[in-house]
Amino acid sequence: MKVSKKVAGVEYAIRDIVSAARDIEQQGESVDYLNIGDPVQFGYQPPENVKQALIDAVNKGNNFYTQSEGLPELLDAIAQKENSKGLSIGPENILVTNGVSEGLDMVISSIVEEGDEVLLPGPYYPPYASYVRLHGGKPIEFAVDLKNSRPDIDDIKAKISSKTVAICLISPNNPTGLIFDEKSLKQIVDIANEHNFYLICDEIYDKIVFDQEFTGIGKAAGDSPVIILNGFSKVHLMSGWRIGYIAFNDSKELDSIRENLPKLARVRISTNLPVQYAALESLRGPQDYITKFVSEIKTHRDYVVKRLNAMNNISCSNPQGAFYAFPKIENNRFASDKEFVLELLRQKGVLTVHGSGFGAQYGSGHFRVVYLPNMEILESAMNKIEDFVR
Repeated sequence: MKVSKKVAGVEYAIRDIVSAARDIEQQGESVDYLNIGDPVQFGYQPPENVKQALIDAVNKGNNFYTQSEGLPELLDAIAQKENSKGLSIGPENILVTNGVSEGLDMVISSIVEEGDEVLLPGPYYPPYASYVRLHGGKPIEFAVDLKNSRPDIDDIKAKISSKTVAICLISPNNPTGLIFDEKSLKQIVDIANEHNFYLICDEIYDKIVFDQEFTGIGKAAGDSPVIILNGFSKVHLMSGWRIGYIAFNDSKELDSIRENLPKLARVRISTNLPVQYAALESLRGPQDYITKFVSEIKTHRDYVVKRLNAMNNISCSNPQGAFYAFPKIENNRFASDKEFVLELLRQKGVLTVHGSGFGAQYGSGHFRVVYLPNMEILESAMNKIEDFVR
């Protein structure tokens, strides 16, 4: 029977590549998985007070549909968090979602019509392009200076057309780990204001930063039409519980989407209520586990980047946040970065992700490495990659 072209064309390189690893394992070979950014899969767990909040919510009978926008106490706590980063909003500007991905889908479906264009930083997290295409739009990549962590403002301006409706940012970035500074953010805010664009900023890694303070878009936004996507999967180690949120800046330009987007939340009824109580506890409870997690991941970052830059035909910029490295393949002896990744898997049993899966224009010629695994696995994987590129 017929399947729509828009669904058949959806790709997600990070998970699509796993099927090749499964084939290797079925042959009796082991695989070092450096492909997916899920801290929980690598042994990091939510703290006991957060787990207990989930259990308590279930035991107290909080297993029903809650209001579609989210648990009121959680909305308050999220608004306080975002205000600490520069916004000035109330709980009425927050909508809780089943992870950031659902929030992204809701936002894109609310603003994109057939033929509209959305500017994405190259390289970008794949679902951004997938959802834009799914809703009839066209993703347009703009250049980013990976060494200096700056967007190419001239390139952004050059790629604006009469069909452009939004600019998306991901900071800290997946797959590169770069962070835009306040000056860059203000420049992009000015462009969005000048052209009356939505500015969508994904800040899911906002507390996983290493060498500098994180500047959120809220600090640069003023009363601009900024929409923030965030959640609890990465920083708060709750990936499998699927909870995120949308935060609307207090801008009159957002009145229409603030009124209409919640209709999508009502259609899907509500977000998991016990998990919302756990998310509330993760914001209100002790935060020292985050500091410990980030400190450990920084050690992993330092080791992996040093090893990669010592290898033949590999160069790697230093990630400032998140938990990804995005090395460049110099003088690739294979036909493409995807073939490089597949051969690395076949010959050495190390699973990474091809850079072109994060956008062909600026991702090609790279591969993404996750440095969440323990040091023993990372050392083994780096040794295998080094041997592969000799």
